[in-house]
Amino acid sequence: MKECHHTEPLKGHEETKFDPGYEPDWAVISTVKQERRQEHPPWGFSLPLSELYSLRRARFSLGRNFLVMTTRGGDPLPPLHFHRGGTRELLKYLYVTHSAIRSPMDGRLFLAYPHDSGALSQSFDELHLFDDTSADLVSRFIQDPYATTFGGFSKVTNFFRGALRHPESPLGNRSPQDAHFPHSADEEPGFELITCVKLGPRPEVKRGKPLDNWDQFLDPEGRVTDPQKVKKLVFRGGIVPSLRKEVWKFLLGFYPWNSTAKEREDILRVKTDEYFRMKVQWKSVSEEQEMKNSLFRGNRSLIERDVNRTDRHNSFFSGNENPGLALLHDVLMTYCMYNFDLGYVQGMSDLLSPLLFVTQNEVESFWCLTGFMDLVHQNFEESQEAMKQQLLQLSLLLRALDPELCDYLDSQDSGSLCFCFRWLLIWFKREFSFEDILSLWEILWTRLPCENFHLLMACSILQSQKGELIGSNHDFNSILKHINELTMKLDLQSILCGAEAIYLQLTNCKELSVKVQEVLGLRVPSSFSEESPNSEPTETDTLLAQSEARGASSCQPFNGRTPQWTPPTCP
Repeated sequence: MKECHHTEPLKGHEETKFDPGYEPDWAVISTVKQERRQEHPPWGFSLPLSELYSLRRARFSLGRNFLVMTTRGGDPLPPLHFHRGGTRELLKYLYVTHSAIRSPMDGRLFLAYPHDSGALSQSFDELHLFDDTSADLVSRFIQDPYATTFGGFSKVTNFFRGALRHPESPLGNRSPQDAHFPHSADEEPGFELITCVKLGPRPEVKRGKPLDNWDQFLDPEGRVTDPQKVKKLVFRGGIVPSLRKEVWKFLLGFYPWNSTAKEREDILRVKTDEYFRMKVQWKSVSEEQEMKNSLFRGNRSLIERDVNRTDRHNSFFSGNENPGLALLHDVLMTYCMYNFDLGYVQGMSDLLSPLLFVTQNEVESFWCLTGFMDLVHQNFEESQEAMKQQLLQLSLLLRALDPELCDYLDSQDSGSLCFCFRWLLIWFKREFSFEDILSLWEILWTRLPCENFHLLMACSILQSQKGELIGSNHDFNSILKHINELTMKLDLQSILCGAEAIYLQLTNCKELSVKVQEVLGLRVPSSFSEESPNSEPTETDTLLAQSEARGASSCQPFNGRTPQWTPPTCP
């Protein structure tokens, strides 16, 4: 292969880049109509690979991949579209022939280094990575890339190492305990060796019994004596239906864990007054006012449309004159008054319906919804940055677990995992039965064993479908179709066991990459800044303080932090 050729795609057809499998309101990328332009025939270009400087993949492609090549003169060429996969094969070929390496600063950028010592030495000189610009730089680099680049690169990948190491080099058998490797992150801040590590065996996990005795966790004044034990029991087996109405209000922050029964009565009274004040605000809007407020009018229109199609199979919401529909509508409208910035976004009705079904109370369901939205509100922001971040985190986890499956999805232009969008947006609401969702959500609300346990569930589902996906040789569209057809066909308990087993398997690996550790909550991201202890108290804290001032007994506050996860004994 001496040249790369490009042919402009035929125009005048619709190309659907992403079909999420549900209402188009949630689509990340819409269908684009290309203008018909037949007067210009297809054209192409050629480029000697000796003139190739870099290739860039689509940074966040939710559809088909494409590559943009840049010449050594700095000129970008028209994009190469890969409608049936092939980007990885091209990069692998360039890796062998031109030592194409992934940039340590940009995972989507690949730099081409021909097997020419002079050119390589010149490239290092231009980057000013090293003080020594003598001719023996390349030979020293080949003999010991880590010692030579340790001060110049913040990251060294195994891809980079393999591209420039001589095949006969003894470095091939070097262990991570070698003196040239950093022994901990503290010894060299910012340095990370990214390699494919071999995971240990995946342990067997069994589910437990649901929480069925609430009174045993309450002291004489009604405080929860051991919140962490409660959360662990809920994570292990869920909650019996008769206790959900009470326990959910603690899991979602309506009641503090350290509140007494008397304090909870005060909280409910104040929160009820606050709810109806907000409800009166939108109820009192006249038709004339509404005609002049497009935002209010738009929220009402969306809510009315979604309410009429949310969980209508459930008896609580079935029928045309069902009072449950009116409650669903009123709570969502009141939430728009509570959170003006976010308003109503499609999918919120899916989050509210189980809350309303369990609490059977307008006020309590509203405040439980605000607690739930505190966990997932970023999913509904217009920028969708949080959703993109979760898809990237999911990709990181799946890559660590199953590189073969990731390679296959990449080859079918499905490596972005966009078909998991709905799973993460509304926490699998449409993938499991209504009763299963009640169990799943209370488990996820415990935030055990980590905040991203829903991503581990997604990994568990994908790995359970690996044989079907790879064995049937699916393309992008059929992969999307297969995933959508899993609705109501998944066994929740098996997926939960698989997700927890994945967590234990990953956390038992001592060579896990820093990024994966951050996703699992094992390492605090460097950009994370803890909340100031002098931050403003919440309204609930104020109510508790007022209650204590009236003579209520004082109690030790619960710090709210998730403890270190204690894995179960695996057979």
